[in-house]
Amino acid sequence: MESSQKDVVILAVESSCDETAAAVVRNGREVLSNIISSQIELHTLYGGVVPELASRKHIEKINQVMAEALTKAGMNLADMDAIAVTYGPGLVGALLVGVAEAKAVAYAARKPLIGVHHIEGHISANYIENTELEPPFLCMVVSGGHTHLVKVEDYGIYTIIGRTRDDAAGEAFDKVARAIGLGYPGGPKIEKISKEGNPDAIAFPRAKVAENPYDFSFSGVKSAVLNYINGCRMKNIPLIQADIAASFQKAVTDVLIEHAMMAAKEFQIDKFAIAGGVASNQTLRKGMQEACEKSGVKFYHPSPIFCTDNAAMIGTAAYYEFLAGRRDGWDLNAVPNLRLGER
Repeated sequence: MESSQKDVVILAVESSCDETAAAVVRNGREVLSNIISSQIELHTLYGGVVPELASRKHIEKINQVMAEALTKAGMNLADMDAIAVTYGPGLVGALLVGVAEAKAVAYAARKPLIGVHHIEGHISANYIENTELEPPFLCMVVSGGHTHLVKVEDYGIYTIIGRTRDDAAGEAFDKVARAIGLGYPGGPKIEKISKEGNPDAIAFPRAKVAENPYDFSFSGVKSAVLNYINGCRMKNIPLIQADIAASFQKAVTDVLIEHAMMAAKEFQIDKFAIAGGVASNQTLRKGMQEACEKSGVKFYHPSPIFCTDNAAMIGTAAYYEFLAGRRDGWDLNAVPNLRLGER
């Protein structure tokens, strides 16, 4: 940003699932603070996120994380140019806590309010550490609730090329982890045990969607894993957790990488980014990096802390909305099934 322009500082809030987060972001790319209160320990007791408990925990923590974000940034509300918040998609109760808080704070401090799309936040996480990255580029958002292949036309302008028809990749990881006795959260546990396994031990299917080659389907590979486990139990064949995990992980990452490179070639775009919780998976990162190098494509990815849900990415996305002149009214509401590109 040129020195003649005034800095834009945004306080951002994220509460779409089971992380209560707040951050202060300057000029879209400089994170002054990034506070995350995770609920993983609580939800592990139940084998997955319990929406009602998540909402209650957000109510307990949200004032604290916002205050801590401002303190760590060495600023107060008067220094903010806007208040940003995730308003969808996500768990409706969880989203409502963040939206209500952001509206109250913005109203009391007389600051503009900016609602941010959660997936747009994940895509924007790539801007934080890759200061040279600018649209257009391709981005694959891979998380517990979403698997999207997106063409980023410009800041805030997106075309969805492919999306999952059933389970998101992260959801499949969680379900398979539960089935093989690893527990919750599935992604990190499958990645860890896969290092001890043989990824070619079991040939799990790679689904293709006939109508759109860029769409994804992960329910088939999940079912194949469950059938394999049941078959082994019926025949008294020993189950090797590490081999199942590694073979499943390879089946999923192979499909993600194949779709990514196919899109880069067809759309002739030489910049590819990944985002979302599953984007912190080292097997996926390594495979994507190698495929991009082979195809002459520049590969971008956020640090793991910016892959999982956080408010810094929301502040980054909000900055470009702010520059575009977008403001929301006090009627801003949570939209649990909000689609990317909708307003």
